[in-house]
Amino acid sequence: MALTNSQHDYLMRIYEQKQLDNENRLRRRFDEVYQKIPEIKTLDNSISELSLEQARRLLDGDEDALTILKQKLHLLFERKKELLTDNGYPSDYLEKDYSCPDCKDTGYVDGKKCHCFQKAAIDYLYTQSNLQEILDRENFNTCSLEYYSSNHIDRLTGRSSLEAMKTALKTCHEFVDTFSTDFRNILMYGDTGVGKTFLSHCIAKELLEQSYSVIYFTASQLFDILAKYTFEKDADAGLAHDHVLDCDLLIIDDLGTEFANSFTTSQLFICLNERILRKKSTLISTNLALEDIRNIYSERIFSRITSTYTVLRMTGDDIRIQKKLMNKY
Repeated sequence: MALTNSQHDYLMRIYEQKQLDNENRLRRRFDEVYQKIPEIKTLDNSISELSLEQARRLLDGDEDALTILKQKLHLLFERKKELLTDNGYPSDYLEKDYSCPDCKDTGYVDGKKCHCFQKAAIDYLYTQSNLQEILDRENFNTCSLEYYSSNHIDRLTGRSSLEAMKTALKTCHEFVDTFSTDFRNILMYGDTGVGKTFLSHCIAKELLEQSYSVIYFTASQLFDILAKYTFEKDADAGLAHDHVLDCDLLIIDDLGTEFANSFTTSQLFICLNERILRKKSTLISTNLALEDIRNIYSERIFSRITSTYTVLRMTGDDIRIQKKLMNKY
């Protein structure tokens, strides 16, 4: 998830354009107000002259100059606000209107990337990848139940694949609808090709459109990033690691397809546990059975998942094969 230099420069140009647009918008507002309320222009001139006068007095050693300046400026600014509101304008009409007040549209706060920059970086990387195109195809609006049979009965639960999908779909909708108020996690497990990844795409699209930061990784991609952070310790790896731990929703797809070892097990626990402590939601999809998750990733991880995740079992015939058969015949 780290930005290249050219990608970083592209985003910074967007921030520079925001600042320029803000300056131009503010200049137009001043022209408008000066024409309609000439007294405000007179007040602004007085504020400038007063500031210069008091600055000279400070340089001359007048210790009371700053206090006097603050008192006089306060009266002038209050009069300015009064004139604005009397003429139908907001009292802050002649102040800059930042899209992000925290960084004042610079992208940085105290030398560190602002949360708005991190969100912009994630959105940009998604746009640059093929995920945006996938989300346009795979979302709640394109979801269909026609591939789920009421006759396909799961021997473990006694439920049909259709019933299981309806439950999963309802849970995913609730997850999105309550995302801003409820801290929840989801584990989707079961047969191959029954819609687990599709549902994760549905959730990702909905939350991205609500301006939440969503990161989607296959398990292999996630562990590659965690390995780079652990062993390389460079700035890009650190930023990517921060995104993994602090994004609003982390989606880990196909858990179990990576090469599992003691490193992946320990890193998975650290990642999941840290996100739980930060109240950041995680969605995991896997073809592994629950018993396999316990055996591969340890009792500790299994316990963490089953105690803090909504567990959805999905079964049925592989939809990709069904689609090919339908197209063929």
